[in-house]
Amino acid sequence: MAEAGERVDDGSVDLVDDSDDVGDGAWRERAIERSTRTARQRAAKRVQQFLNSAREIIADKGSIEFTVQEVVDRSKLSLRSFYQYFDGKHELLLALFEEEMSEAVQRIKVATDAEDPIDRLEQAVHVVYDLCTPDRASEQPLFFEFAQRLLVSHPDEVARAYAPLFEYVVAMAEDAAEAGLLRPGPPRRQAAIVLQAATTTAGRSAGGRQPITAAEMWEFCLHAIVPDDVVAARSKPTTRRRSS
Repeated sequence: MAEAGERVDDGSVDLVDDSDDVGDGAWRERAIERSTRTARQRAAKRVQQFLNSAREIIADKGSIEFTVQEVVDRSKLSLRSFYQYFDGKHELLLALFEEEMSEAVQRIKVATDAEDPIDRLEQAVHVVYDLCTPDRASEQPLFFEFAQRLLVSHPDEVARAYAPLFEYVVAMAEDAAEAGLLRPGPPRRQAAIVLQAATTTAGRSAGGRQPITAAEMWEFCLHAIVPDDVVAARSKPTTRRRSS
């Protein structure tokens, strides 16, 4: 007879496992994943509340001159919660700007449906010009103001936010270069020139007696990046493909 505490090996299978950890890995991982997923969803909802509140205030004021406390009050969340997700107003503006840029890229992708790469560039310039005009009819008429203010204080962050739009325009410029439709030079630089000219001119020309139009801006860009003989050939009724 075995003494107390002594284990007898009689060849049988011991169905009782002394380890508390064996066999519980799967449910433990599911429980943790469910918990973190819920936390992420809650965080995403609160962040969106802050962003929506800021958008509403900007729309009401027609300006980005607001305080963090105003955003917190409208969101009905706490100041402590705000600073869990944002370092301050500048980071909130950056988040709003990134959303604007994402929406802009989607709008440009829908608008640039022409087969000809130059026509697609023209369509893109028209959309960008419209987005960057301060008095455009929009729920968020501050696209240009975001960029100008943040460009001074946070140039690297603004550059990252601009990246999706820039790369999309670069792709069109590269297509045009491959087709022999651009002047000699790096397509990326030419795309940058077009974007900077369009965004800056749109923001500066609004409000005057004779504001520069998107069509005029594109005509300037066209002659800047496309050889004169190509422009002349495209202007002929038999070869010109009008963009929508």
